[in-house]
Amino acid sequence: MSKPNPIYKQICQAKSEGRKCFALLIDPDEVSIDGLPALAELGEQTNVDFLFVGGSLLVHNTLSACLQQLRTSCNLPLVLFPGSPLQIDDNADALLFLSLISGRNPELLIGQQVISAPYLHHADLEVIGTGYMLIDGGAATTVSYMSNTTPIPADKPDIAMATALAGEMLGLKLLYMDAGSGARYPISEAMIRRVATNTQIPLIVGGGIRTPERAFQTATAGADVIVVGNAIENDRRLLRAMAEAVHAGAS
Repeated sequence: MSKPNPIYKQICQAKSEGRKCFALLIDPDEVSIDGLPALAELGEQTNVDFLFVGGSLLVHNTLSACLQQLRTSCNLPLVLFPGSPLQIDDNADALLFLSLISGRNPELLIGQQVISAPYLHHADLEVIGTGYMLIDGGAATTVSYMSNTTPIPADKPDIAMATALAGEMLGLKLLYMDAGSGARYPISEAMIRRVATNTQIPLIVGGGIRTPERAFQTATAGADVIVVGNAIENDRRLLRAMAEAVHAGAS
């Protein structure tokens, strides 16, 4: 059976207290396994709240090795952000059980979840039902191609709000709005605010966040967990400033 839900409770408690959380996204295909101990240590030093691990397409079969290295290098919570049912590993603490509610591909709404559910039932993982919403970030992304879905237009906050409301009413525990890896621009403050002010469950936002200023704006607009990946891969010196900016965005 899956683990109890301490990570979900941690996110909900932070939201209830007006605190913002920062998640560093690690794509196993984009990092050196040997370099992970230094990154994990830096994450602890800079008060990163969570390490999200996964990707839309993993081609090097290093997920388990990546998680094992992170597990031995730090005490930060490890949360799987899976791009497929193949990305299940007990070396993590939790898994975001994603349903792509912004698309119309039934395989990503429920089909792949049916395949993975029996494995997760026996896995030593906290499973967190998450409504995943892909938002147009101005560039074709791996996730949009692999999911065969059209992102929500960036200038249609009402569509995002209605989609988020549907996910919440269906009983999902988290909402995750993502512009995707390599997005040219992040999700607008107006869209984040529209979703955040009309829903009650915690909101995760990622994609295209490249500066501490944008991380702060994302937090103050209503995101409860802010996810950054590519920017840190390109310049690890940004990690401290990003984390500080998110934590300063407490409501």
